[in-house]
Amino acid sequence: MFNLALLWSKPVVNPINRKARSIPAFNPVDVYGRVFFFSWFGFLIAFWSWYAFPPLLSLTIAKDLKLSQNDVANSNIVALTATLLVRLVAGPACDRFGPRLTFAGCLLAGAIPTALAGCVYNVSGLLALRFFIGILGGSFVPCQVWSTGFFDKNIVGTANALTGGLGNSGGGITYFLMPAIFDSLVQRQGLTPHKAWRVAFIVPFICITVTAIAMLICCPDTPTGKWSDRHLHAQQNLANHGITGDIVTVPGEITDKRAGSGTESPSTGSDHEKLQFSATDKRDVISDHEAQIGEQQMLDTARGEVVVKPTFSEAMRVIFSLQTLVLAGGYFNSFGGELAINSILGSYYVKNFPKLGQTGSGRWASMFGLLNVFFRPLGGVISDLIYPHTGVWGKKMLVHAYGIIAGAFLIAIGLVDAHNEGTMFGLVAGMAFFLEGGNGANFSLVPHVHPFANGIVSGVTGAAGNLGGIVYAIIFRVEGKKYGKSIWIIGIVSIAMNLALSWIHPIPKGQIGGR
Repeated sequence: MFNLALLWSKPVVNPINRKARSIPAFNPVDVYGRVFFFSWFGFLIAFWSWYAFPPLLSLTIAKDLKLSQNDVANSNIVALTATLLVRLVAGPACDRFGPRLTFAGCLLAGAIPTALAGCVYNVSGLLALRFFIGILGGSFVPCQVWSTGFFDKNIVGTANALTGGLGNSGGGITYFLMPAIFDSLVQRQGLTPHKAWRVAFIVPFICITVTAIAMLICCPDTPTGKWSDRHLHAQQNLANHGITGDIVTVPGEITDKRAGSGTESPSTGSDHEKLQFSATDKRDVISDHEAQIGEQQMLDTARGEVVVKPTFSEAMRVIFSLQTLVLAGGYFNSFGGELAINSILGSYYVKNFPKLGQTGSGRWASMFGLLNVFFRPLGGVISDLIYPHTGVWGKKMLVHAYGIIAGAFLIAIGLVDAHNEGTMFGLVAGMAFFLEGGNGANFSLVPHVHPFANGIVSGVTGAAGNLGGIVYAIIFRVEGKKYGKSIWIIGIVSIAMNLALSWIHPIPKGQIGGR
């Protein structure tokens, strides 16, 4: 039975990597609670600004800039393209510089074009601006890598799903906030629509900047301190518990061999010196909040689950492995479908329910994004619950089950093309349960696959989600206002791809750690 006190109590930690085995979500004083807060809140603020254009784009901005339907679709594609590129870079950047600095860098880099929204006066300016604002979407990768670095395998699925789900809700919040800010500037401040939508973007700029600075001031890189010292602390913690063995070579070459007992002499050469500490030959209890785990599990944790900077050849093996393909394929459909649908949902509602208008359709469309608060975390929670009974295979099968059922809902929405509000909103809610839950289940599986290269795996998986968003946005562009047809096409692709990937083993043969 779940213990509510864990939500604010100091968590029990893994004795080697110091990762928490519970989530003190309501305890910002505790370092784990603080990092959890900034992980989801930073991504929420980023997502809000990243998707700040669509709520105002179809009517207000399109009228002001004289945009065609294709111009609107092209701007959505450009925003996703930039995020795809940033996510590919953000993964290796997390492994090199740490997720905290990468996270803050994405936020600050994306804040600048957000503040420059008022400088847009034509289609070219809009495309350029949305491309650079797309940098904010790349913040998802350090959000997940940071969360993975602070929470242990028993709870990491829930932690990643919560940070991702609460963050993704920014895509729903923006449909509330941007029209509300715009309406306030027009009705209460007396600004013209031409000026009001431009001024509205100053609000997310301020929030992004403040969040990034606070993140840098208030939070550490890892549970053990500086990112550059993470291997050293893991080795020292092994020694404190009477265990010795090599982990990695500096600057990060992976050693798969198991070390023998006793302390070996370090190799010569400062660039590749082994990190070594003398073992005490006894297990010391160094904290009342340490989890009790076996010596081999400690050694595997230190060897396989401490993020390193892989060589180019190792990185390529990780990127092109079948297990990474499974994660990328699942996220291509779940998050890619969510991004593409989130971009057009308000316009779809206006087309089928014209009486709702821009504000009304925006509010209903926002519910799709806001459901992430519940449905994405639920995917991670279910994944963590079945993990002790089914192992990693259970987590993988859950990803495919979510993807196939979500595809069935997408086909139903597209073929029915409902003009009854209750039918439409009910089908969208059912689709959101499985589409968004699939995102949470997917990133519950990510920490188990190539855990020594978590940044690369997270980056490739996240980028695949954006690639899916681009592909599906192109389908929406080609089909124009035939939104229903585009949606059922996405459903067919989702079912086919998940069935095709279901046979692949969840973890590479011989992998150390992550099991």
